[in-house]
Amino acid sequence: MTTAHDSESTASEAQPSPVISRHRLTTRLTHWGWAGALFFLFLSGLQIFNAHPVLYVGQQSGFAYDNSVLSISPVRERGGEVRGLTTVLGLSFDTTGVLGVSGPEKERAYRAFPAWLTVPSYQDLATGRVVHFFFAWILATVYAVWLVGSAINGHLRRDILPGLADIRALPAAFVAHLRFRFEHDGRYNSLQKLSYAIVLLVFFPLMIMTGLTMSPSMDAGWPWLVQLFGGRQTARTIHFVVMLLLLGFFAVHIAMVFAAGPINEMRSMITGRYSIRRSVDRGGRT
Repeated sequence: MTTAHDSESTASEAQPSPVISRHRLTTRLTHWGWAGALFFLFLSGLQIFNAHPVLYVGQQSGFAYDNSVLSISPVRERGGEVRGLTTVLGLSFDTTGVLGVSGPEKERAYRAFPAWLTVPSYQDLATGRVVHFFFAWILATVYAVWLVGSAINGHLRRDILPGLADIRALPAAFVAHLRFRFEHDGRYNSLQKLSYAIVLLVFFPLMIMTGLTMSPSMDAGWPWLVQLFGGRQTARTIHFVVMLLLLGFFAVHIAMVFAAGPINEMRSMITGRYSIRRSVDRGGRT
């Protein structure tokens, strides 16, 4: 037997969801611009790292110094077997098959990161640097365009910078995400705002500035950069760590897109059009 409440619910569900304009053209273009740039920066950066797969803290580096915080290398055992060894802050891990030593048994590659994770796939530092620097300038340019455009159109103030109310709402937003309950009202929740603010206003500037610090010409023109980050080697280590943090954000970001509704989310970032719906959880309850 159908009740009046059920009839109202069915009629409500049959109504098309209202569609709003969520993202401006500047936001959409810069989003895909730095997504593509970061993809090639990641792969070419690992190519560059493979040329000297050790990270240090401070100004100096080399065999005479004991200031390394990370190393990935092949190590030959007494029996002649070569295995991959990754050392982080003095703790060593056998990473054979993934890091240090990778590839099939008959075609072993003795390099920090495997071929399928680098651009180019073979060891070529010169080409890796050309690709990396090219996309680094693209990232910096696109970021500057986004920063100016977002400040002018209000996107930065409205959607990125968290206010006091957003900070207070963080616990509830975190619990809602753990329960896979998402609001489809077209606005960023407090957790999204905080995440995007950290990535766009902390990680991106850090990535760009530490990259500039590793450039000898920039060191000559702006020596304060080296002092700011405590040395070129420290800047290189920060650059690497920020890369890992961005990679982690990307993984969570993609997972959240699929959990919240990939078609609606992707459409909003391609066309700007977004369907407003009531919040639902993974079990379909509203």
